[in-house]
Formats: sequence, C-alpha cells, structure tokens
Amino acid sequence: MDFSRVRKEFPIKRSRVYLNNASIAPMSNPVIAAVNALMADVRDSGRNNYPLWCWHADNIIKGRIATLIGADKSEIAFIKNTTEGISIVANGIDWRPGDNVIIADIEYPSNVYCWMNLKQRGVQIRWIKSRDGRFTADDVAALIDRQTRLVSLSAVQFLNGFRFDLENVAELCRTRGVLLNLDGIQLLGALHLDVSRYPIDFLSAGGHKWLMAPIGTGIFYCRRSSLEHLHPVNVGYHSVDKSEDDIDYDFTLKPHAGRFEEALVNFPGIWGLEAAVDLIMNLGIDRIERHIRNLTRRAYEGLKSRNYQIVSSFENKERSGILCFKHALLSAQQIGERLQEAKVDLAVRGGALRMSPTFYNDEDEIDAMLAALP
Repeated sequence: MDFSRVRKEFPIKRSRVYLNNASIAPMSNPVIAAVNALMADVRDSGRNNYPLWCWHADNIIKGRIATLIGADKSEIAFIKNTTEGISIVANGIDWRPGDNVIIADIEYPSNVYCWMNLKQRGVQIRWIKSRDGRFTADDVAALIDRQTRLVSLSAVQFLNGFRFDLENVAELCRTRGVLLNLDGIQLLGALHLDVSRYPIDFLSAGGHKWLMAPIGTGIFYCRRSSLEHLHPVNVGYHSVDKSEDDIDYDFTLKPHAGRFEEALVNFPGIWGLEAAVDLIMNLGIDRIERHIRNLTRRAYEGLKSRNYQIVSSFENKERSGILCFKHALLSAQQIGERLQEAKVDLAVRGGALRMSPTFYNDEDEIDAMLAALP
C-alpha cells in the first residue's frame, strides 16, 4: 500500500491541514466502516455472534497488535484509554510503606495523578528534574534506591516530543530489579517499537492519537514474566478462566493479560482499532517513521529559515513525531489562532506550538503550514 492511496481515506484532508495527531487524530474511512460493520451486526443479530466477537478480538485483533509491537497476543489487553492502563499498574502492585516510584517532571497528568494517589499507601514519588525538556539514564539511576519499585515514563513526552534513552533505562531497571512502565501513546503508530528487545514490564496506549483509532480504545501490554507483579483491582466475569456457566463461581484468574478486562469490551471501537492497525501495518511502521521524520525535517528547516526557535530536541535518538517551536515576539496562542483561521491545526503546549504530522500528511501540507505563519 502506498501513501497516496491511504491519503484518500482521510476526508479531513479536503478541508483542513491537520497537523495535530498527537492530540486527537482524525479517523479514516476504513475505521468508520469497521465500527459501522460491528454496529450493524448487533442491529441484525443481537447477541448471537457474541462468541465470534470474543474469539476474533482475542485471537485476530490482539494478534495484529502484538505483531505491531513485537509482543505475544497473550500479553495484550484492551483498555479504554492510557490512564486506565497506567492505573492497572499503579493500583495492582503490592506496595509497602516507604516504597517509591520514579517519574519525570514533564509527564502528562495520566502518568502523575495515579502515583500521587498512592500517598495514602505510603508510596513516595521521586521526580526526575528535566533540563531543557530532557533527561538522561544517569538522571534515572541517581534516584533509584532499595525502595524503588517502579520507573514510569512516557516513551515520548507530550510537551516537546522528547524520546528518552529506552535501551539504557530499561537495562538499568533490569539490573537494579525495578519494574519499568511506559506511557506509549505518543509513540505507537508513529515510531517503531519492539517490546521483545527491551525488558519493558508494562505499556499503555490509547488508540485515538497516532494509532488513529476510535476514542475510547487502547491497548495494555503486560510482559508475560511480569504478570504476577500485578493483582487486578477491578475484576469481573471476563477476568476469570471459565465457561459461560455464570453460577460456577470459580475465581481462577486468566493466565494472561486478559485478566485485566473485567467485563464486556468496546467491540465497535475495537473493530475500528483493528482497521486502524491494519492501515499502519500495511504501510509498514518503519516506512511511516521515515515519512514522519522527513516531514518534521522539512518543517524544521523551514522554521529555522524563518528564525523560529525549535523547542524539541532534534538529536536523532531523541526525535519523535512531535516538533515544537516558538516565535521570538508573538505568543504561541496568537500564532495558533492565526493558523486556525487559515485552516491549519496545531496544538499549543507549554507556551510553544506543537506540530505532529503522520502518514496521511504530505510535504504540501508542511509548506502550507509554513506559509500561514507570521
């Protein structure tokens, strides 16, 4: 599948230059069609195809997602958003008073409030102090002690697109006996990630950003060897390994990540998630990453030529799909409003403009964004 063919599946391109995929990405025609197909099935068949939905979700869709990230389908659970996945980790660990968790001071609230909420259980937060929106593996190492149970970081920071040194931090956690949890929502769908290459214990990602899936969908990855580190807080009839004999109260948790799905999952949204993942896999995540890097490089050069300040790191290993920039005199809010009037969509984050192009975007749209800037 080529990029030009896929672009025709995104109707938003006919009316706007949409470069805000790190917020809520527009859905494609195939995703909408997949959602509608499941809804039509419910309309026409009621509950009759429910066993088929469960089988398809657990085997085919989870299998596709697992292939995308280098996991096994048994390590995947469906969630409704990133916060739910991180909360599964935060509330599922057997914390002891005095334990600590390490997070960065530039994290999105989803990866902050759940840890603050553990104060009543005696859990402390150790903050990585970022410098110019960055931090190193050494900064993480300096905070780890015998009572550190978990390091929880965004694979890509929402504020500026910073991508931390996953290889070294993951190895650091492994050697120090510390669990590693990732907020992957700003990475999956835009950049290549093979979780089998790193000792990542848990990863959560909502589907509504770079995966371009319906709102209310997402994935939770739990490494097979880390499954018993988490006790499910929310449990229900889908958490247990049993038949549909509802009076057989056998509380034996499923021996895989499915134990974290306590009840009926969002089948219409998940059907849309499958279609979104299929688009990504048909294009190839490596091709998508190269395409995004080319677009952000074009924007970077155009912005520099116009004397804009680049806020994001452009070091190769720290780059992501996000590029943030500022004007010396005008506020980001002012420029953002001017761009919206020109039907160009970016986000304002931390006093900077944040652009986040993906595979349906093209060079003409980058040029249109640059032309609309003051």
